[in-house]
Amino acid sequence: MAKSSKEISDKALEAVRLSRQSGTVRKGVNEVTKSVERGLASLVVMAEDVEPQEILMHIPKLCDQKKITYSYVPTKLDLGKAVGINVPCSAVAIEKAGEAESAIKSIAGMTTGKVQPEEKKEVHEQKKEHAPKEHKPKKEANSEAPKEKEAPAEPQK
Repeated sequence: MAKSSKEISDKALEAVRLSRQSGTVRKGVNEVTKSVERGLASLVVMAEDVEPQEILMHIPKLCDQKKITYSYVPTKLDLGKAVGINVPCSAVAIEKAGEAESAIKSIAGMTTGKVQPEEKKEVHEQKKEHAPKEHKPKKEANSEAPKEKEAPAEPQK
């Protein structure tokens, strides 16, 4: 599971707190998944201490596909407190930022060190240029077009 810096996780928790008061926040893995798939989320925050890790494994890939910023915080308990519930929370999606707009933009700026989808596309295109070309056999010049089936001859009387 990816670890994030203390600065990014503190900003993410602050963004969740601000959005809880003035925006729209979705809590829980299922709600976060729906929000990301629908393209409504502007920031996704996940806890690093989720067991088993497979519970959250699909969310970063979905976020990359939809170009949604995501971050990690150290514990589920911290995330639960930030979102205003008394139980641990594995993942949170901020849909309407409210007062947290500037915090979300700063988190997006700090996390741009990873390869973005556009950059991945450019790298893929560069690899295609250097890849060996496929060899296709040339058609013979004297080859004839396939003949149509002839109708069976009628019996003579």
